[in-house]
Amino acid sequence: MRAWLRLGILVVVASTALELAQVPSALLFGGLLGALVYALLAPGRLAPRPLDAPRWVSLTGQGVVGTIVGASVDWGTFTSLGWSWPVVVAASASTIVVSVLAGQLLRLHRGVTPVTAAFASIAGGASGMTALSRDLGADDRVVTVLQYLRVLVVLFSLPLVVGLVFHERGGAASGGFVLGSGRDLLYCALAVGSGLLLGRVAHLPSPAILGPVVTAAALHAVPGFTDAVVPTWVEGLGYLAIGVQVGLRFTLESLRSIARMLPTAAVSIALTMVTCAGLGLALAAATGTSRLDAYLATTPGGLYAVLATSTSTGGNVTFVTAVQLLRLLLVLLLAPALARLLRRG
Repeated sequence: MRAWLRLGILVVVASTALELAQVPSALLFGGLLGALVYALLAPGRLAPRPLDAPRWVSLTGQGVVGTIVGASVDWGTFTSLGWSWPVVVAASASTIVVSVLAGQLLRLHRGVTPVTAAFASIAGGASGMTALSRDLGADDRVVTVLQYLRVLVVLFSLPLVVGLVFHERGGAASGGFVLGSGRDLLYCALAVGSGLLLGRVAHLPSPAILGPVVTAAALHAVPGFTDAVVPTWVEGLGYLAIGVQVGLRFTLESLRSIARMLPTAAVSIALTMVTCAGLGLALAAATGTSRLDAYLATTPGGLYAVLATSTSTGGNVTFVTAVQLLRLLLVLLLAPALARLLRRG
């Protein structure tokens, strides 16, 4: 209990500071920062052993973010893209190719196979890649740490890029604090609960988020829920849960295990992020969407933070979701074929 209390204090301090700085999705990034500081200092200084967020906390947080996105879905966005869909598919595929090529730099280190290098760096689907890596012949330890290291870099860069480059501040879309009614809470509970079940039964990619996206959007067509919203405090709890869960993954032990690869991994991550940002500019020019939306759509990882940032800045959440989930689907579908190709090479 003392360990969780100390973690809570760090999270509150970080979240408050980021909220005062008007960082988009301050609670998500505050949870991430507070948990990261805790994980790097524990065990020994703050706690006798590292903490790990219960699985239900992670699933609920992802379900809440999926519900937020589903409640914001505008089906007209899909039809308005029209002939731009080939460009969207090309941009999604290009981010995958870029990240895999940049990841091959890891092969400079002895013992890193082409499959491990590809899976450790491929953009999108961090949790899916870590689950598939061992079965497909990759070193799952390296893949896990480097995948979440990239996610961590993306998460910390998001508020800086959004604020300094695009000059966006948090809360633009929220219109103030929304307490919510009993109907709103019922809407959230149904969307999260049925969405998690749907994602699991239908074997959807990233089921904990895509399932609630589908159910939340569908519930808006049901009489009584047409104008239901996600209360602000529910959003905050969902963002906090995700931030804490990701932050706690990084311990000194996990970083020491890949210490010799860190400089090369940093170069690979930087190349991937810069190239994906360039692809985002091209996507914006080709589809007519805003540069911020295109940048978020092509960001190589951090799906939950990307969607949360798009929502809090008043962006085109439907467009960002479509491009990100399309890439995630491509990654999971192509992973076995990619592994076979690299092993032959």
